Amino acid sequence: MTAATSARALAHPAREEIRLEGVLHALSDPMRLRVVRELATAPDELSCSYFDLPVTKSTTTHHFRVLRENGVIRQIYRGTAKMNCLRRDDLDALFPGLLDSVLAAAAREAGRLGTD
Repeated sequence: MTAATSARALAHPAREEIRLEGVLHALSDPMRLRVVRELATAPDELSCSYFDLPVTKSTTTHHFRVLRENGVIRQIYRGTAKMNCLRRDDLDALFPGLLDSVLAAAAREAGRLGTD
């Protein structure tokens, strides 16, 4: 994992360090998948505070950390806000079609369950 260069910089795995099992683990949780679905449709970065997850703040922080440490998202501080974006280029290069398949399946399931 690439080291953080300052106290405000966050460590992210390099592309070649991203593992399939870690990505699948990160995407296996409904709250994390919800975050990824929203990031996938966002035209730009989204702050952590944008997401209204039905869990505690500490649990939300945990979910973002799991996504970041497994290479699914990139987080960067902009002022006091922690901004998030999907690492689509890295994921598509390593696992072609995986992200699109997972997002499509999640959308179908949400439609079927009426939660979308």
